[in-house]
Formats: sequence, C-alpha cells, structure tokens
Amino acid sequence: MPEFTDSVWTRQARPRTGQPTLSREQIVRTAIELLDTEGAAGLSMRRLGARLGSGATSLYWHVATKDDLLELAVDQVMGEIYVPEPGDTPWRVGVSVMANGMRAMLLRHPWVIGLLGVRPTIGPNVMRMSNRSVALLSAAGFTGSALSHVHSLITAHVIGAATTEAAVAAAVQRSGQSAAKIREQLEPFLEENARDYPDYARWRQESGVTELDPDQIWDQSFAFGLERILDGLDLWRSGHAGSASAA
Repeated sequence: MPEFTDSVWTRQARPRTGQPTLSREQIVRTAIELLDTEGAAGLSMRRLGARLGSGATSLYWHVATKDDLLELAVDQVMGEIYVPEPGDTPWRVGVSVMANGMRAMLLRHPWVIGLLGVRPTIGPNVMRMSNRSVALLSAAGFTGSALSHVHSLITAHVIGAATTEAAVAAAVQRSGQSAAKIREQLEPFLEENARDYPDYARWRQESGVTELDPDQIWDQSFAFGLERILDGLDLWRSGHAGSASAA
C-alpha cells in the first residue's frame, strides 16, 4: 500500500528511450473505458494491456503502478467538470453548474466515488477546477475557512446523492429489469403493510411519487437539496457581511 502522499503528480516522470508505441494519454483513455464497464475491481495492467494489444510490461514504462493509473484516470475525468468564470453568471447559477456537472461526471464514471480521498487529488484538472471554484466563491464574498466549508458542503451533497443513485442504478442493472418494473413488483408488499405505516402510506398516495419516473425523482431530489443549501448560504452571507459580503 503506497503512502498517501506518494502521488504520481509529485514524482518526476521516468525518462523515455526509443520511439514509444503507446502514449500515457492513450493508456489512461483506455483504462477509463475499462473502468466504466468493469469498475475499479475489473482493472488490471494485464487486462489493460490486452485491450491495447500490448503486454503489461510495456505499460509500466508509462505508468509505474495501478495506483498511479487510477490517479491519472481520476484527474482525467475530473476535467469533464465545468466551473464558470466569476462574473459570467450569478454565483448561485455558477455553483449549480459546477455541482450538476460533478454529479453527471460521477454518474458517468461511478468508480470514481470509491477512489475519492484515497490518494491526493492534485492533478492539473483538479487543481484547475479548484482554482476556478475558489475564484467563483471568492467573487460571491466567501473568504478564508468559510470558503472551504462552503465548497465541502456542496461537494458532500453531490457525492452523497451520486453515491446512492449510482448504487441503485448498478443494482437495477444487475437485476436485468427496469426501475419501474422493480417498483411495480414491490407495490403489493407496500400496500399489504400500509396499515402498519399509515403516515408513510398516506404520503405515498397524496404525493403522487409512485407515478413519477425514477430518474425524474433523482433529478428533483438533487435539485431540491442543492437549492436549499444555496438558500442557507445566502442567509448566512446576509448575517456575516464581514466574513462573506453580500456581493
């Protein structure tokens, strides 16, 4: 197990000799394709080499270990997240764009969720995103440790929502049925036990939640949570004009 601070980004790249038949970018791109279909557990240097039509040994000239490869892959997909420039849009819209982009990325690449926090996220794409996030929140008036807390709060909402949604999506895929079909099969059990849980049963009937598309429920739930977080941050800014001006 490598030390936490032993990052691929803090080490000098190994010198290359001769004309390489593969590039690091090609290796990382193919690794992401494998991760998207098989997950982190399905990635190995041998399987990656087979997909690239190259031996695992040749991969080590470009990427020293599987852990390094995962770091590179995480940073690559983090580059899919767009953070608006300050001044291009109101801060709430900018944060919403960033948060929705992060959620979409995690749902496209759910293997990333299990890797967050395992190794330092200090690659160029992450650092670029972090720099623009700081600029966006600074322009909104957040400063010092408050800015860090705001970013952590938003990120926690994104990761929490995406983790649950990705887990359910994986379970549905393994079942070979649609989410709507699974819900339909559970209805008799819920109706049979409605008398034991009257408040829950009444809410389900009155809310019409059973008529909504499952994907629509996920989207609405995420948007509702994000908007309430932003509402709370607006109120906090109003009461802490010295720490976070109401810009």
